[in-house]
Amino acid sequence: MILTVLLILGCCFFFLPMPMVAAQPWMICGSSKYTANSIYQSNLDSLLSSSFLVVSGDSSSGALFAKGSRGAAPDTVYAVALCRGDANASACSGCVDAAYAAATARLCPLSKDAAVFYDECALRFSDEDILNMDAFGRVNTSAAVGVAPLVLMNITSEPMLSGWNTNIQGTKNFTQFFIKTMNYIVAQALSTTKHYAAIRVDMDDADASNTVTLPRRLFCLAQCAPDLVEDICYNCLQNFSDLATANFAGRQGGRILALRCNLRYDTDKFFAEPVAKVLVPALVAPLLALFLCIIASIILRRHIKGKTNADEDEALIWGLQGRSSEFTIYDFSQVLEATDNFSEENKLGQGGFGPVYKGRFPDGVEIAVKRLASHSGQGLTEFKNEIQLIAKLQHTNLVRLLGCCYQGQEKILIYEYLPNKSLDFFIFDETRRALIDWHKRLAIIDGIAQGLLYLHKHSRLRVIHRDLKAGNILLDREMNPKIADFGLAKIFSVNDNEGNTKRIVGTYGYMAPEYASEGLFSIKSDVFSFGVLILEIVSGKKTSSFHRYGEFINLLGHAWQMWKDETWLQLVDPLLPTDSHTIEIMRCINIALLCVQENAADRPTTSEVVAMLSNETMTLPEPKHPAFFNMRLTNEEASTVIAASSVNGLGVRDEVIFYSLLKKRNISLCPSYQYLSFSTLLGLGTCGSQCYCCRRCPSGSEYVLWFQAPWWLLNLDFRRTYLNSSIIFKVLFCSNICS
Repeated sequence: MILTVLLILGCCFFFLPMPMVAAQPWMICGSSKYTANSIYQSNLDSLLSSSFLVVSGDSSSGALFAKGSRGAAPDTVYAVALCRGDANASACSGCVDAAYAAATARLCPLSKDAAVFYDECALRFSDEDILNMDAFGRVNTSAAVGVAPLVLMNITSEPMLSGWNTNIQGTKNFTQFFIKTMNYIVAQALSTTKHYAAIRVDMDDADASNTVTLPRRLFCLAQCAPDLVEDICYNCLQNFSDLATANFAGRQGGRILALRCNLRYDTDKFFAEPVAKVLVPALVAPLLALFLCIIASIILRRHIKGKTNADEDEALIWGLQGRSSEFTIYDFSQVLEATDNFSEENKLGQGGFGPVYKGRFPDGVEIAVKRLASHSGQGLTEFKNEIQLIAKLQHTNLVRLLGCCYQGQEKILIYEYLPNKSLDFFIFDETRRALIDWHKRLAIIDGIAQGLLYLHKHSRLRVIHRDLKAGNILLDREMNPKIADFGLAKIFSVNDNEGNTKRIVGTYGYMAPEYASEGLFSIKSDVFSFGVLILEIVSGKKTSSFHRYGEFINLLGHAWQMWKDETWLQLVDPLLPTDSHTIEIMRCINIALLCVQENAADRPTTSEVVAMLSNETMTLPEPKHPAFFNMRLTNEEASTVIAASSVNGLGVRDEVIFYSLLKKRNISLCPSYQYLSFSTLLGLGTCGSQCYCCRRCPSGSEYVLWFQAPWWLLNLDFRRTYLNSSIIFKVLFCSNICS
């Protein structure tokens, strides 16, 4: 029997350009390697010994499932194994041992991350934590192998099952038969404590057509790992069922193999245990009953979980009120009255998680009301984050949280009202910018630095803001700055210096390169954002939107080049008189360029920044080149790039990530392509229907290897960065492997 392999990532698929024979096993190998006789190999051998299923197994699953870890970072090994539900303990253990031996000896030698699939079992080991589920029921998606299941299709004969040939009468009958069967096996698996079902489904004569050849029966199997909760198991198997219906196209057999759930069918029996005969017409009633029970169970559990979470949230909020006499819990009716029922006239703006309104209490106190949108999936997280953070932070350069309202679906934060809106309201407007002279701008820069210093050093916990930008700097009546919007902030202990996240949040243009490309954040990433802010305040120009500054497409590169050319006065806002403030302005530009240096280690700490700003006699070091310095254009390319950007919706965000990742991976573009923008690269053409193609560089001495694929098939860093994107990439790099 010949099998074609289909690699699934997320909910989409891509055909690999190679056939695969039926000989087991099937595998997915990660690119990261360990060295022979290393600590990692020792931990791997120790964990996946013959006793892995005994020591790490789940007793409730009959020793057919196990997960565990061994060793300390950075050499920790994690492993998960699952055997088919009809296997016995001895056969299961033998299969897992064989999978481990095959993976390490010949399939994925020295790979830190590998997944191996046999008919009877699946095994995966990794240097990333794959033991637990995330909120969406997936394992840690940062691991090199990811969670990509293998999809195998039986293509023994041509044509396949003629009932699925759209030109043959009877297609509808067999399609309905197959869909009912898939739905039934999913429901059967969910109805058992083992989350495993194997059945034989016969097609009733009344549903068959005499004019076409249809199978008389299908043997089906569905299974989830016992550590999957019911609703996650349901989602996984239902997705696999939909994929099978849409893509197996009448083939006599097919399977979708993933580590924690799998689905298989065939016209021939492939499992050992006896099964009862099930007729298709009899499917409808039990299928409906099972589905109703499953859905009701899921809804009930979510309701109970939601009620528990709501109680915990209320306890948190009321606890804050008890600890602070200045923090108040407001009734929703009070908020409605204060904002005139959230009237449009009182709307101040739109935040990332909902609108902000001006309000006034009966005693005359003016407030700013942040109403988190009920449909925001992240609203509750940011709501609790801001309450926990700001209620404990007290500084003249931080916005003050007066209280909140938490009632039903309403999640409302109430702040002191700052009448002069935010910094971007002034510095990016030609008329209003004239209202803030150099003294006020310098005071704003100093105030922001003082607020950051409090967050990073003087508060009880070290706080990384992660979204420092002009729109999050509010101004009071005297134009004093106050840092606002702590929904994305992270708390560290005093001894912690940095963190890591797979979810990149914030505002592109203000993000440090290590955060934009790798998810690393620290006080140095806030310092980077502060440096961008200084350049915006001094120049009156935005860095976060698509602008051309000479040959550069970002403010950082433009400022750096002017600094090197000693023409930095041209960077200064023309509305500012430079005669009497030349030294101060030059020092601010110098400090800004120190803050936006590419390497985080080269940037000053917040304490050092404050010292530089307050001590005019301190000698400042010469800055190194900033992040994203190589993002530049030739004059001929400028109009093309800007036009392409506006058409494709691409901008600085794409440029930043594209070039920083190329540099990180030591990928270089051939000289003729070196200074093209990302948008221009996208416009150079396609490779037709092929995934790979080679073209000679215009210089004639090098070749370019193009790789064209949907975003979910790109390397790990691109997948992390564009987790919610659908941009098609063409990644170029020089190569001499083309003939």
